[in-house]
Amino acid sequence: MNSLTQLSSLATALPLENIDTDQLIPARFMKESRAQGYGGFLLHDMRYNRDGSPRDFILNHAEAQSSQVLVARRNFGAGSSREAAVYALVDFGFRCVIAPSFGDIFASNAVNNGLLPALVSEQDCEHLLELLSSSAVPLCIDLATQIIKVSEKRIRFDINPTWKLKLLNGWDDIDLTLAEQSNIDSFRERYLKRYPWL
Repeated sequence: MNSLTQLSSLATALPLENIDTDQLIPARFMKESRAQGYGGFLLHDMRYNRDGSPRDFILNHAEAQSSQVLVARRNFGAGSSREAAVYALVDFGFRCVIAPSFGDIFASNAVNNGLLPALVSEQDCEHLLELLSSSAVPLCIDLATQIIKVSEKRIRFDINPTWKLKLLNGWDDIDLTLAEQSNIDSFRERYLKRYPWL
């Protein structure tokens, strides 16, 4: 997994709340090979009509194709535990989702796939969405300081400290465990001295 320290990108606004994992990737697409990428299935039923023709939806606009940041309202990623919802976002090109709240399992899956779930206040989220309502706006995300810079404004975001560590280093759960190898070895040595019959 690639590390994420700073991210400068145009941001895409999705001013909707309660976007669930079933909307992020409808179940009928989960039988497709991940090798081909799931980005084309992201929010499919919002992006396309039944006949497959594209709707006038933000992800179908040219600027969204180069955006790495998605800004949405509360309860993003609620619903089922399908990790494919994160695959769809990452395969589309997103590295960060900014929202006031996330589904718990979605947020965990996001971090495990290198996608930053940046938690902001409702007020700051609405301010970002307002800035994005008229045109694409560049912003810079600094994970180390947990600051989003947009225009002249600085917005603080929250993230679980362990998740932050994993993203900064590009670690998965195994890497996180291996980072404690010396402590694990020391514990094992002390434990075996205390209980030598083991």
